[in-house]
Amino acid sequence: MRVLMSGSSGLVGTSLRRSLEADGHQVLALVRREPQASNELQWDPSGGVLDTKDLKVDAVVHLAGESIAEGRWSEAKKARIRDSRVLGTRALCEAVASLKEKPEVVVCASAIGYYGDRGASVLDETASVGEGFLSEVCAQWEDAAEPARAAGIRVVNLRIGVVLSSEGGALSKMLLPFRLGLGGKIGAGDQYMSWVSLPDLVSIAKFALEDETLIGPVNAVAPGAVTNLEFTRALGRQLKRPTLFPLPSFMARLALGEMADDLLLASIRVEPAVLKERGFNFEHPELSAALSSVLGGS
Repeated sequence: MRVLMSGSSGLVGTSLRRSLEADGHQVLALVRREPQASNELQWDPSGGVLDTKDLKVDAVVHLAGESIAEGRWSEAKKARIRDSRVLGTRALCEAVASLKEKPEVVVCASAIGYYGDRGASVLDETASVGEGFLSEVCAQWEDAAEPARAAGIRVVNLRIGVVLSSEGGALSKMLLPFRLGLGGKIGAGDQYMSWVSLPDLVSIAKFALEDETLIGPVNAVAPGAVTNLEFTRALGRQLKRPTLFPLPSFMARLALGEMADDLLLASIRVEPAVLKERGFNFEHPELSAALSSVLGGS
C-alpha cells in the first residue's frame, strides 16, 4: 500500500511507519515544515492547507495532535489540544474526500478519554460519550472525520489507551521516580487504567488498515485493564523497587490542575470488544508481560 500518514515522527507514528515500511508498504509523511525528502508532503492542519494535486494513496493514518500531557491546561493550551485534533482531522478528511481516486480507508487516532470518568463500569465501543473536556474533544475529533465517511471512505477511529513504551509517553515519565524508589499510587489508587503496549498498538493500527470489515470506533487497549494501585505494584515489581510514596489527589490537582482529574484520577475501564470479536491476537494481553517486554527486563 501507499499510506499517507500524519504524526509519523511521534512515538506511535515512528514505530508504525517502520513496521509498514518493513512490510514493503510506502509511507508518505505529512509534515508542517518544508519537505526534505521525496516521501514528505507539506500541510498546514490549522489552516486546512494540503496540496492534493497528483496525490494518490491507498490509505491514510492520522495521528497528529497537540500533546495533552505537556504543561498545565490553560485556556490557550486547551484550545490548541482541541483545534489540533478537530481542525486537522477535518482538513485532512476534506482533502482526501476531494480526491478523484479516494483512499480505501482512513485510520484516525482518538482516545479512551471519550468515555470520561466512569468508575468500575466496563466500557465497550457502544458506551456513550462521557463528560468533561477530554470527552468533548474526543467526540468532536471523531465527528471531524465525517467528510471522509460521507465520501464513502471506510473510517476507523482508534480509541487509544495509555501506551506502554520506554521511549516516550506516560510510562517513560514514570520510570525515573519509580527507579529512585519514589513511586506510588495516585489518589485512592482504585481508578482503572486501560493500557496497550506499543507493539500491540502498531499491530492494531495495521489490523485496522487491512481488515475491510472494521469500521467506526475501535478500543485500542489490551483486555487486561487494571487499577492504578495494581499498575503501580506491577511496575515496582518489574523495576525491583518499593512503591511507598503515594501522590494524594489534592497534590496532583495542585501540581497539574484540571489535567490531574482527566489524566490521572479518572477511572476508565475499557474493553476491546471489537478487536476480540474480530479475533485480534494480542502479543501482550497481561500487564506484567507487557512491562517486561517494553522495559527489556529493566
